[in-house]
Amino acid sequence: MTEERAPRGKRIAIGVRPPANPQAEAWVRQGDVETLQKSDLFTARLTLDITPAMRARIKVSAFTQGTTVADLLRALLEREFPESRSETSP
Repeated sequence: MTEERAPRGKRIAIGVRPPANPQAEAWVRQGDVETLQKSDLFTARLTLDITPAMRARIKVSAFTQGTTVADLLRALLEREFPESRSETSP
């Protein structure tokens, strides 16, 4: 009894790559641009230890304002520590 084997190196044709859809390509690349802009703005991470009760209050406040906790805290910190503020003022 002989065993039949497929010849080595035989290639199976998959087909031609479909043409690219320029609108779809632009839409996908648009997300990359938005991600880069956001990461350029916020590159440092800050860790705080807070009580679970305060965390809950912050989350509820963010939810009722229709924003994320991160965006809420960034706005709060920006109001408290604006770039134009002089270092000598209280």
